[in-house]
Amino acid sequence: MGAVFSIPYARMDNWYTGLAQIREAGFQTLALTPDQAATPMDAVKLSDRVALLLGSEGDGLSSRWLHEADTPVCIPMSPAAMAAGVNSLNVVAAAAIACHGLMRSGARS
Repeated sequence: MGAVFSIPYARMDNWYTGLAQIREAGFQTLALTPDQAATPMDAVKLSDRVALLLGSEGDGLSSRWLHEADTPVCIPMSPAAMAAGVNSLNVVAAAAIACHGLMRSGARS
């Protein structure tokens, strides 16, 4: 209900070279991935300015973006859910959880 007006976000027109511009603006880049070997979201030391990279649902971010980001991060999944075959979250749900985590940690974007 109106969160789009209070949480800053951007969409890049020139996304292929966009990370350089984001870094020049002083942002730490975190690439969200379902890979549980990535750093858990709540274990990352955050800078004052954080840019969260999200991929498409299904394919997620390509390996290029995972390697280009400062840190690939994951939302820890329940072992029981993973054992039942759930290996990722819906991209909107993941974005909401990640944004909530960023706001609770005091990161400014």
